[in-house]
Amino acid sequence: METVSSNNAALPPPGKKKGLVERVRGINRLFTLTVAIPTAVAIVYFGLVASDVYVSESRFVVRSPQRQNQTSVVGALLQGTGFSRAQDDTYPVIDYIESRDALTELNRGSYIADAYSNHGDFVSRFHTHLDNSFEALWKYYGKHIVSVDLDPTSAITTLQIRAYTAKDAEKINEALLQMSEHLINRMNERAAADTVRFAQEQVDTATAKAKDAAAALALYRNSYTVFDPEKQSALQLQQVTALQTQMFAAQTQLIQLQSIAPQNPQIPVLKASIASLEKQVQEATGGVTGSSNSLSAKAVAYARLQLDSQFADKQLASTMAALENARAEAQRKQLYLERLVEPNTPDVAIEPKRLKSIFEVFALGMMIWGVLSLLVSGVREHHD
Repeated sequence: METVSSNNAALPPPGKKKGLVERVRGINRLFTLTVAIPTAVAIVYFGLVASDVYVSESRFVVRSPQRQNQTSVVGALLQGTGFSRAQDDTYPVIDYIESRDALTELNRGSYIADAYSNHGDFVSRFHTHLDNSFEALWKYYGKHIVSVDLDPTSAITTLQIRAYTAKDAEKINEALLQMSEHLINRMNERAAADTVRFAQEQVDTATAKAKDAAAALALYRNSYTVFDPEKQSALQLQQVTALQTQMFAAQTQLIQLQSIAPQNPQIPVLKASIASLEKQVQEATGGVTGSSNSLSAKAVAYARLQLDSQFADKQLASTMAALENARAEAQRKQLYLERLVEPNTPDVAIEPKRLKSIFEVFALGMMIWGVLSLLVSGVREHHD
């Protein structure tokens, strides 16, 4: 009896032993669900099922002939060649590469849809039988096919294309580069056309104003029989001066004759000559000033029309110079997509990274298992 009692005392209580076994079994089930099964699935998928993915890479830079301050080695190299980086203009190219328009251009004849639905494993391929819409293809395109990375320091853009065949990867990469070059050319043409068109409109407007001003001046000359009032007035004033000189000489001679020989028969002749000269002086003076039809009255309107014509001519010359500058500026601001690395045709598949992916699944499972184990242990201890 004593021996049996001592043996029973050495054994743990039945309830306590049962709880420990259940706890171990619970931990094993949790480990199996979070670590063992996901890792086994990853080994099977990445080791046996996952298709090889070929990556074609190219690099390019968008630059402009404008000189700017450069800080990097590549920037200094570009500056030495007379070109500068155009980093702000690289973002539109990147957006276009990732856009629906680019995919529409690539997918002519359902090329992209067929290339990614007829190849690849059942997990990573594009499933046309589930969703054959263009929106689904565009999401697949941005997630699995194309990736664009811009280095802000060197302004070099790296374009990577993933495909299930090396030929498709290189072909899509080359097509995207050509489409990007066409986009840059369209941007250049549009910018140059807008700049030159505005300058040309200014020239056309100035030309019309110059023609109108010249026509108005010619019409005034023909209507009022005047060529240049200022020059014509100078000529008439010279004539008035000559007539006044002759009249003063005749008056002096008349005074002398009247004082020496009052009965001289030349006196009436001199008086008639003086009267004629006075009339001529009055007519000549009236042609310059004094009447509404005088040159001085015509000079005001003529000067205004002449000033308008001169101003229109100067404006026309200014707009023509601006047009030439606009054309030169449009050429100077041209953008260029320069390929630094041509699209390669990969000879081996570098994706998926099978061992790395399996290890990542295992590590993630271990983290989840550890967290859930702590939570389960805490809950059980709380209930106990």
